[in-house]
Amino acid sequence: MKFHFIAGLPRSGSTLLAALLRQNPRFHARMSSPLSRIVGATLAEMAGEDAPLVSADKRRCVLRGLFDSYYAEEGRTREVIFDTNRGWGTRLPLLTELFGEVKMICMVRDVASVMDSFEILVRRNALERSALFLDEQERATVYSRAEALLLPHRTIGYALASLKEAFYGEYARSLLVVDYDHLVRAPAQTLQVIYRFLGEPAFDHRLDSLQYDEPGFDAGIATPGLHRVKPSVQAAARRTVLPPDLHDRLARMNFWRQPGYSEASVLVGPGGGTTGDRHDMAPLAIGSAAQDVDRDTSDVEAADLA
Repeated sequence: MKFHFIAGLPRSGSTLLAALLRQNPRFHARMSSPLSRIVGATLAEMAGEDAPLVSADKRRCVLRGLFDSYYAEEGRTREVIFDTNRGWGTRLPLLTELFGEVKMICMVRDVASVMDSFEILVRRNALERSALFLDEQERATVYSRAEALLLPHRTIGYALASLKEAFYGEYARSLLVVDYDHLVRAPAQTLQVIYRFLGEPAFDHRLDSLQYDEPGFDAGIATPGLHRVKPSVQAAARRTVLPPDLHDRLARMNFWRQPGYSEASVLVGPGGGTTGDRHDMAPLAIGSAAQDVDRDTSDVEAADLA
């Protein structure tokens, strides 16, 4: 089996991307898996008080074996495994140690739009008490909900920190940063670029017959629809539900759209922008994260995409 990885921000198209990739009979992909946490826990155990008994070679073999064991069933019929977890960004050095060259697709989206998407889900499920929040104080207002999700160890805050660590780290060349807008506005072209980055042979995807949902998992955290993908890829414009001051503050957190020193690759459109032009999405290409890119944000929402 060959392994590739999907990371990035929540509500930025990672589940949509997985739903598309799994159409390829060579590929296995789905929502976020627990494998990153299993790897971390196993490494911590081997590095504990018994560490002198576990050589570096043994640790490497055990950790690499976790991937093969976890995906043993899927590997019987699929050649390429895409494992999704927002924590992989913090484990790039470990993944490089285990696999050598690593390829990771990092899905991103205007942070204000990410928060807006979560807020829409919360309001849509008004009879539920989403497990995204720990108590009624966190659930109280749109501001308290935003602050809770942005905490360093929580849904958005952790994903942002993990992505930033990978984006500016020494293994940034392993990353392809893909903006949500590109995926929903020009899915066929976006997939072509992703395949080229991964070094995988092209595949003709169907964009109007997607099938993916995780109702059991979503019900378990009292957030129905969190991982539901609509049957077709589509972008739908609507006004944000966030107050203007909160929206503006969050929009300034889109660090990957700023000039920087990262060696990561980014999916860019005409003129080098990382966000999609509203009228012409061609051509898309792989560019450098260090270039001065378009800072425009978008309120595009393709509902029910993770």
